[in-house]
Amino acid sequence: MKIGILTGGGDCPGLNAVIRAVVRKSIASGHQVYGIKKGWRGLMDKDFVELTIDSVSGILHRGGTILGSSRTNVYKEKDGEARAIQNLKDMGLDALVAIGGEDTLGVAAKLFKSGLKVVGVPKTIDNDLNATDYTFGFDTAVNVATEAIDRIHTTAESHNRVMVVEVMGRHAGWIAIHSGMAGGADIILIPEKPFDIEEVCDLLKQRHGRGKSFSIVCVAEGATPKEGSLVLQSLEKDSFGHVMLGGIGNIIAEEIEKRTGYETRATVLGHIQRGGSPTAYDRVLATRFGVKAAELVHDGNFGKMAALKGEKIIAVNLDDAVGVLKTVDDEFYEVAQTFFG
Repeated sequence: MKIGILTGGGDCPGLNAVIRAVVRKSIASGHQVYGIKKGWRGLMDKDFVELTIDSVSGILHRGGTILGSSRTNVYKEKDGEARAIQNLKDMGLDALVAIGGEDTLGVAAKLFKSGLKVVGVPKTIDNDLNATDYTFGFDTAVNVATEAIDRIHTTAESHNRVMVVEVMGRHAGWIAIHSGMAGGADIILIPEKPFDIEEVCDLLKQRHGRGKSFSIVCVAEGATPKEGSLVLQSLEKDSFGHVMLGGIGNIIAEEIEKRTGYETRATVLGHIQRGGSPTAYDRVLATRFGVKAAELVHDGNFGKMAALKGEKIIAVNLDDAVGVLKTVDDEFYEVAQTFFG
């Protein structure tokens, strides 16, 4: 077969490891692999290139994606679905491996129902895809955020400040809860649990009343106050209907300083969490996902996604992965709350 592969949505560490694994495994099975550039945009434009063993050599440790990505939504394009299916045929491709998160795989699931032979690989630093225990990219993002919190601890202590660290997480607080716990944050705010700014300030006052001179607040970008709504950078939406988040960390820092009198600063990690080399865990997980995806294509088992369950890589239905987001549960959050003071 001639197999296409694309990476869609936000980049994350481990994408190149998946590409490498799909290419190596597929070629070993007697197939050819073609990379489609810039995600679904490349499929719309018939922009592709053959991938060989040489072309994927030396990319395992690299962040980002050698194929490029985009936020293009096939279903927002004129006659997008029909064009996507026809373009794949015109390029002479028999099947497609789509690597992405909820949006990218949501498109893949719809295209499969319309006749496209597609297999998915779960990618998102937010770790919010259902039907898989973990997505690759998440471990790297958590390690980056944890290191940042570790570093901020020293400057917070030196200046007797409250430091607010904003991490990624639109609808799910997995990065915030993991990095906050690992970095010893004193308060963690996530989208799943609307917060009361007065309660946040009271906790900080109690902590400082016990003699502590500094505090760390870790907040997910999608965290919302009980009395308000999302803090937005812009009301403009992307092709998947998502608004641009950001700024909640600065708002919280301003409120804390105003209500407590404690000198407070905010640090927004943003896309730093997406960049750089993947951790060893993400390299291995991405590689295993890639090999599984190649096997699913070889076996003609389409409409599936490679997933991690326990220690095993299994196949699950694409619909099961994108139907509902996986969010932080009460039990996990209660463990974190133990250390809020």
